Amino acid sequence: MSEVIYSTVIRTEARNRDKMEMMVDIYESADSIKDHDFKRDTNTQQPQQQQQQTGSETARNRSHRSVLVCLVVLCVLLLTAVIVLCVQIYTNNHQFQINNKIITQDRDEFRAKYNDVTEQYKLLNQTQNELLKYLHDGWKYYESSLYFSSSEEKSWRESRRYCTQRGADLIIINNKEEQEFVKNMSGSGYIWIGLSDSDEEGKWKWVDNSTLTSGFWAYTPVVNRRKNCAVSHSSVWYDYSCDNTHKWICEKSIN
Repeated sequence: MSEVIYSTVIRTEARNRDKMEMMVDIYESADSIKDHDFKRDTNTQQPQQQQQQTGSETARNRSHRSVLVCLVVLCVLLLTAVIVLCVQIYTNNHQFQINNKIITQDRDEFRAKYNDVTEQYKLLNQTQNELLKYLHDGWKYYESSLYFSSSEEKSWRESRRYCTQRGADLIIINNKEEQEFVKNMSGSGYIWIGLSDSDEEGKWKWVDNSTLTSGFWAYTPVVNRRKNCAVSHSSVWYDYSCDNTHKWICEKSIN
């Protein structure tokens, strides 16, 4: 009985071992199939991944090129702006220099005119003061000149010395109107005038060394070394000795 049970147990274990080995084989076969399918799926998906990777790299390259193009455009625009700004600065600076030069010239011209006007004003003021002084001392104004008629009598040379000591000289009569003015100043007296032929007999000259061209002689002067100086009397002239004493008229130009 015990042997029968033992043999039954042995057979049962053998069957169980066979089942276990069969299950192991089936499991291994399933694993092999899974590995094969996994490798096939892997081989199938690899080209797709490569294509996706290639597309991604292309997109990145395009993006990089776009960024580079934008940078180049920005650089060109910036360079253009810098050039335009430099040209504008140069133009403005050049125009500023021109305007500054014009302003400087205008300033110098204005300063020169101002100095000229100031100088003229000073001369006018000086002339005015001088004129007032002479008028106060008994001189008379006529046609831009001052005239002084003496109340005493001297020789021709002493009369002239009196005039020159006062910045004047014996009168020079240029026209009929001035001769009438002398007549009105002197009345009916004899008046020394600035005319003589002391340097050369017969060649009458005024005290400014100009030669007489026409005059108001009462008669044509004769060649006479004793009569070398001229006097005015009642609108006409006479030749007299320079040593005679008469009144005189001084003349001073204020131009």
